[in-house]
Amino acid sequence: MTAVDFTPNLIAIGAHRAEVAGRSLTWVTADASDTGLPDRSFDAVVSNMGTIFVEPTRQVAEFGRLLKAGGVLAFSSWVHDTANPFFSPILSVLGAPPSSGYSPDQWGDAGTITARLSTDFDDVEIEPAVHTWQFASLDAAMRFLTNESPMHVSVLGNVDQAQHDRLVTAFETAMRAHADADGHVSFESPYVVVTARRR
Repeated sequence: MTAVDFTPNLIAIGAHRAEVAGRSLTWVTADASDTGLPDRSFDAVVSNMGTIFVEPTRQVAEFGRLLKAGGVLAFSSWVHDTANPFFSPILSVLGAPPSSGYSPDQWGDAGTITARLSTDFDDVEIEPAVHTWQFASLDAAMRFLTNESPMHVSVLGNVDQAQHDRLVTAFETAMRAHADADGHVSFESPYVVVTARRR
């Protein structure tokens, strides 16, 4: 198994967890759309809420390049939800991102998924679901955001200190709105799981 991530500190976290679990993996720090790994060398490519943040045309081409004929692609994507406390604070503090022609939540749309994968993939299946996030406390939710969630670690690491502090405050406010009387934080997020087979 080969694991790829763009962020070195997340590679380090993954490598440590694999070592603790007694698992042997190859770790590669690279852009998911330009991994440098050999053509047609993998039976499966799997991404959990990761490659949806990469420019889609290049990403789909890389999926196709890496997979053997008959290989399986499987990934998950969040579905757009305006009330998501993981994302609304980013918009409120940083504003909408510059127009790039794509956004991660486009991967939550069935028509977009089918169109993007149509060139190289068959047997596209899209399974909708809802994930319930549960944290024992506000502190636990904030630890996840600031230390474990790849997207949030990346965002917080790429802004100046004033924006960082405003983001942390906005996330705390958003998470607190989902806390119960005992301090447990819980909320739901819709998502899809997509599978497809390489021609």
